[in-house]
Amino acid sequence: MATTGTESSNPKFTSTTTTTATPPIEASTSIPQLPNNTPATTSDINSNNGTTSTTSNTKSSTSNTSMDSDYDPFLGLSFKVGVAENKNTTFRNKMEDVHTYIANFAERVDWGYFAIFDGHAGKDTARWCGNNLHTLLEEEIDRSTDDSSSPPTTPITGKNDLRDDLYKCFVKADELIEKSGQGKSGCTAAVAVLRWESDIDEPKQHTKTENGGKFDFRPTKNHKRMLYTSNVGDLRIVLCRAGKAYRLTYDHKATDIHEISRIEDNGGLVLKNRVNGVLAVTRSLGDTYMKQLVIGIPFTTATEITAEDEFIIIACDGVWDVMSDSHACKVVQESFRHGLGPVQVAKKLCQLAIDLSTTDNVTVMVIKLDKDVFA
Repeated sequence: MATTGTESSNPKFTSTTTTTATPPIEASTSIPQLPNNTPATTSDINSNNGTTSTTSNTKSSTSNTSMDSDYDPFLGLSFKVGVAENKNTTFRNKMEDVHTYIANFAERVDWGYFAIFDGHAGKDTARWCGNNLHTLLEEEIDRSTDDSSSPPTTPITGKNDLRDDLYKCFVKADELIEKSGQGKSGCTAAVAVLRWESDIDEPKQHTKTENGGKFDFRPTKNHKRMLYTSNVGDLRIVLCRAGKAYRLTYDHKATDIHEISRIEDNGGLVLKNRVNGVLAVTRSLGDTYMKQLVIGIPFTTATEITAEDEFIIIACDGVWDVMSDSHACKVVQESFRHGLGPVQVAKKLCQLAIDLSTTDNVTVMVIKLDKDVFA
């Protein structure tokens, strides 16, 4: 298995494996154990092109955006998603988090797009990202693959690195947010894309409708499953592999020595662990009035997913302020062992953060991976 993590200040990636925060998984054949760091909804289900998408913009209590009916939007897919969020009325009078997930992303069978955006100084930027970032990324994917087939082929041949597309997508989003005039507010962002890749061009493999199989897409021996992540700010994406937690994001905070150096080199300063005494995060989308210092250049990773990978957690800092990566993974793992579904698990983790006295809005997304797809 191969995994790499990079952080960019330009399109040429620069390694950040020596940073002080928990590093990404290194490029290797095994994963080293990482230390623990304790530190009425707008919702659309769109079945066009076999795509399920949900974007949530407003919620004030612990809840989920999956449908409570016999309809399963993830039927035939090798993953299921559960989301829960809580405004945390004890400490917050506004909900500024937004989340989006899309099944069969970019019209490719069994791809997934998952994202949370944590707004500050208003919700406009977070809402804009929730509604538009996936479209920008899909455009970059189509442009870089030069795939003229309709619908596009499911596997992507090994010609492009989605980290390049994620980088371009974040940069483009920052430009468009500024032009739209919504950049007075800002948001942190964490985006994950799950997709199939192949080193050679192959015909699609469908089994559910043709042969009665469990999955809509059946990988061959030439396929590999890749998870790409990208983040700015302090949202986190954590992968649970064989019971262990591995962080795939980087906390861009004003307490990080490398981010402090970058800000000071660009004429800024950090006062009371805040950029120019204002923002606690050092990277975000929006915040155009501080763009010279609080940049939108993302940290990205690429991880090959195997049968050992159990689930992915994406959550805002309202969770990680009161819970370590490993603690969250243990809660999720135990909940799955007791038969809970992804929606129930996400709700449980969200409520746990509230019970542990987090002072922020809380949003949790749990993506359960089905290892049977590798059988």
